[in-house]
Formats: sequence, structure tokens, C-alpha cells
Amino acid sequence: MIWHWIGLVFFSLTLLPAGLALVSGRIPRQLRHRLAPMRPRGLALLALYAAAPLNTVPRLAEAPPVITLVATATAAIVAAVGCMYAALAPRRVGKATL
Repeated sequence: MIWHWIGLVFFSLTLLPAGLALVSGRIPRQLRHRLAPMRPRGLALLALYAAAPLNTVPRLAEAPPVITLVATATAAIVAAVGCMYAALAPRRVGKATL
């Protein structure tokens, strides 16, 4: 149970602020050229962050196994979509600027 809390706190302190900063465009000017498609990368980070609460909250609430299984499957789908979006966003933005 403690590992669920540690994971939730860790991802809330790392991925959530970074994703929100990228989505809102509040990053240092020195990093803007390296993080060129900021909004899509921020959305991808937020999707990856969403997997942590979807996995953790039902387990911490001691939900029935069916709810935990559905939440875990949903978290896997959301994480896969976030990874695909992170991988494809720079290509799409690169094609739009050509």
C-alpha cells in the first residue's frame, strides 16, 4: 500500500507540473527550441500522468477487483495513447512547418 502512495506522490510532483507547464506554454525561453511542439508534448505528459491515479486510487480505496481491473485497463490505454501522441506530435508539427 505504501508503494502506491509513493508512486502517486512521485508522479504528481514530476509529470503533473511539467505537463501543465508545457500545455500552458510557461517554460524558459532557453528550452523552447528543444521542446518545439510544447502543447502536444504537454498533453502527452498529462496522459501519462493520468495512468498513475487510474491505477492507484481504486487500489487505495479498496475497490472490488472488477473496478480495479477496469481502471488498470483504462490506465494502460491512456498511457499507450499518451506514448503514441508523444511520438507522433513532433512529426506532425514538423510536416506542418515545411
